[in-house]
Amino acid sequence: MPSPWTLLIALHAIAAGYALIFGAVNLLRPNKGNTAHKVLGRIWAVAMYIVVLTSFGIRTIDGGFNWLHALSVLTFCTLTMGLISVRRGNVRAHQRFMTGSYFGLVGAFIGVIAVPDRRLPQMAIHDLAGLALWIFALALTAALTVAGLAQLRQPKS
Repeated sequence: MPSPWTLLIALHAIAAGYALIFGAVNLLRPNKGNTAHKVLGRIWAVAMYIVVLTSFGIRTIDGGFNWLHALSVLTFCTLTMGLISVRRGNVRAHQRFMTGSYFGLVGAFIGVIAVPDRRLPQMAIHDLAGLALWIFALALTAALTVAGLAQLRQPKS
């Protein structure tokens, strides 16, 4: 069993969960460029930066770095370039950088859950109720956020 959860690892996992959810929602939304897309994108970008930055404090068992840390460096660069691109009005580059950043996150997530000794697979084995509660809390708060953002589109009566 891996070492206990630390505040750093919990923050990393929560931010990654939100990044997975909000990134998918924003990519699947039919309307891009409106206020809801921009707010969701900002939430997603902050979550992604938290994931990237906290990853450098999470080391392998021998105290080193692995391929996930290299992915973090790449993600930091693509995320930043995506934000710079949209500020400069280059929407096509923004879409490519952000989509690539999201699918890099998905790849890292698959890599994490594919290793049985990592915390999430261990939670699924030893604390399924805790894992289910964590997933439910993430999904509920994300759904409430998206529902609140949907109100931005509603005309005021």
